[in-house]
Amino acid sequence: MLVLRSALTRALASRTLAPQVCSSFATGPRQYDGTFYEFRTYYLKPSKMNEFLENFKKNAHLRTAHSELVGFWSVEFGGRMNKVFHIWKYDNFAHRTEVRKALAKDKEWQEQFLIPNLALIDKQESEITYLVPWCKIEKPPKEGVYELATFQMKPGGPALWGDAFKRAVHAHVNLGYTKLVGVFHTEYGALNRVHVLWWNESADSRAAGRHKSHEDPRVVAAVRESVNYLVSQQNMLLIPTSFSPLK
Repeated sequence: MLVLRSALTRALASRTLAPQVCSSFATGPRQYDGTFYEFRTYYLKPSKMNEFLENFKKNAHLRTAHSELVGFWSVEFGGRMNKVFHIWKYDNFAHRTEVRKALAKDKEWQEQFLIPNLALIDKQESEITYLVPWCKIEKPPKEGVYELATFQMKPGGPALWGDAFKRAVHAHVNLGYTKLVGVFHTEYGALNRVHVLWWNESADSRAAGRHKSHEDPRVVAAVRESVNYLVSQQNMLLIPTSFSPLK
């Protein structure tokens, strides 16, 4: 019995003293700043895209009076057609709740914006994300096209794959193959999901940069490490609308 108790004591002690696994992906400013970004995707009825965008453009001020619009894009490639994607910024969840309450009381917004647009929308999706602490949203130098790359990582969270993912992103940025706008980690939606928003001057410049990066051993090495934790990935080519803050 004494031998068993001694062995159990040593096992518990080793478990208590075991170092905590951590990652820069999960620590830093985000834990002290409640700011989050809501990703909203609207699937529009066929032939209704132009009508929806015109209505949004005319009445966007009614919505942006309540909270900040980061960007608004139509989806050119990558999935279903007649789709728009937009990002909204909130200080915290209480802020979003207050915004929704205010919109519910805003008759002008409901009559001119909400009611006409609801008839044009087939489906809506919402996802809550945080900007990762090692990057901030960077505004591109001029108008261009955007790529939203979405990575579904293995269960385990940033403590498992965060550092490798960070190195893969930085390899592309530091070598100048594309420009990073922001990296977002999902809080509500599919867990262990990371969105990377890139900017390029055009779809052709994006293709050229991608081909060159695939031949760069420094990028290949960084990406290969991250791929070990990857389940799936997909991307969309986004075209900013005329009323999008990010062009």
